[in-house]
Amino acid sequence: MIPSLLPQEHISDDEGARGLHLLVVEAAFSGGAAALTTGVILTAFALHLGASNFMVGVLASAPFLAQLLQLPGIILVERLRQRKRIAVVTSILGRLMLAVMAGTALFNGWTPLMVFLGAQFVLCGLGAVGTCAWNAWLRDLAPESRLGHVFARRTIWLTAINLTLGLGAAIALDQTAEGSTARDLVFAGMFALGCITGLISARIVAAMPEPVMPPPSGPIRLLELLAQPLRDANFSRLLVFVGSWQFAVNLATPFFTVFIVRQLRFDVSFVLLLSVASQVANLLALKSWGVLSDRFANKSVLAICAPVYIVSIVAMIGASQLGDRDMIKIWLLVLHLFMGASVAGVTLASTNIALKLSPRGSATAYVASSAMVTATAAGLAPILGGFLADYFARRKLELIARWSGPHDALDLPLVLTSWDFYFLLAGLLGLYAIHRLSLVSEAGEINAREMVGEVLNETRRNIRNISSVAGLRGATAVPASLLRDARVRLRVVRMQARKAVRGPS
Repeated sequence: MIPSLLPQEHISDDEGARGLHLLVVEAAFSGGAAALTTGVILTAFALHLGASNFMVGVLASAPFLAQLLQLPGIILVERLRQRKRIAVVTSILGRLMLAVMAGTALFNGWTPLMVFLGAQFVLCGLGAVGTCAWNAWLRDLAPESRLGHVFARRTIWLTAINLTLGLGAAIALDQTAEGSTARDLVFAGMFALGCITGLISARIVAAMPEPVMPPPSGPIRLLELLAQPLRDANFSRLLVFVGSWQFAVNLATPFFTVFIVRQLRFDVSFVLLLSVASQVANLLALKSWGVLSDRFANKSVLAICAPVYIVSIVAMIGASQLGDRDMIKIWLLVLHLFMGASVAGVTLASTNIALKLSPRGSATAYVASSAMVTATAAGLAPILGGFLADYFARRKLELIARWSGPHDALDLPLVLTSWDFYFLLAGLLGLYAIHRLSLVSEAGEINAREMVGEVLNETRRNIRNISSVAGLRGATAVPASLLRDARVRLRVVRMQARKAVRGPS
C-alpha cells in the first residue's frame, strides 16, 4: 500500500510517535546511501573512470553549488505547501541517479564520464530542493521537548553506518586491483546498493505524517530578505570570514584523494581508512568543542580550530618529502586525526556564531545569507583548483637548505610539485580568513586571559590524547590581533578596578 503524500489536519499522539521512530530508522538507510556514494568513494569512482583534475574539481563543487537551489526551493515549498510530497519525489528522482552512475562503471570512454558528472549534479540539485521541504517539515513534526533525544539517536545511527560501511568499502576495494573489471563491479555494486537504500529511505519518509502548514504570512521577497544581513556591519565581516575560509579550505581538501592516490601512489582503500579515522576524531572532539563554545565565545573556538586545520593542510606537503612509505602513512594518519578534530570545532562554532549574531526574528535571513556565501565560495574553489591543476603539475620549486661543517655538509631539500602548491596556497588564504575572523565582534566574551588560557589548556589535553608528536605548539597559537585585543581589554579592566578602589576623586 502506497501511503498518502498529503498533509494531515490532525496527527494523533500515536502517529506522531511512530513518525519520530521512523525518523530514526530512516537515518540508517539515508546514511547508508551517503556512505556508499559520497566523499572519498565518489572521488575514487571518478578517478577510476578517468576523470581529469578539472572534472574532479567540478564534481566536488556540485554539492555546494546545488545549495543555491534552496532559494527557489523555499518558494516552491511556500506555494505548493506539501512538504512531504516535495521531499519524497525529489528523493526518489535523485536516488535513481545513483543507478545511472552505477551503470557508468560498465562502460569506457568520455561519454560515461559526462553522464556520471551530470547525474551527480541532478542528484545534488534535487537533494537541495528536497532539503528545504524536509527541514521545514521536521521542525513541525518533532516537539521541542524531544528534538535533542530524537536527533541524538539519529546521529548515532548515521555515525555507526558511516563508519561500518566506510570500513567495508575499504576492504572491498583492497581486494581488487586498480583498473580491473573486479573494481568496476565493486564501484557499480556500491552505487547500486546506495540507490536501493536511498529508495528505501524515501519509502520510509513517505510513511511519516506531515502536519498542515500554517497559512502564509505574505509573499516572500528573497532579495530583500538576503540584503538585510548585508546592512549589518558586524555580520558582513563574519560573511567575509566565512567566504574566505570556505574558499581556502575547498581549494585543496577535495583533492586529498587525488594527491594520495596519484602522487603518493597509495590505494583508495587506504584513503578510506584515513577518512574513517578522521570521522572518529571528529566525533570524539565534537563534545569538547560544544562545551567550550557554550562556556566561552564561538569566536574563541574558531581561533583555535581554524589555525589547527590550516596548519594540517599545509603539513600535507610533508607527505611528499618523506621517503619511507610507513612514515608517510603515519604522517597522513596524524594529520587526518587533527583535521577531523579541528573541523568539528569549525563547523560547530561557525554555525553557532551565525545564529548568535542574528537578531531575533531575522535568523532565517541571516543564516540563509551565510549558507549562500558558503555555497558560492566552496563551490567555486574546487573548480578553480581543478582548472589550475595542470598548470601546477608542470611546475616545480626546489629549495635546498645546506649545513656545512669542517668535515662534511648536510643538505635538506624541499621540493614542491603539483598538489603541494595547492596546500601552500590554501594555507596563505586560510591565514587571511583567520585575520578576517579577528575583526568580528561577538557578545558574551569573558575575561580575555581566562578565556585564552582555558581554551589552550583544553586543546593541549586533546592533542595529548591523540598523539605525542612534538612541534605542534604553533597549531594552538591564537592570532596576534586576538591577543592584542585581550591585553587591551585586560588593562581597561585593571584601570577600572583601581579607580573603584580609590573611589571618586
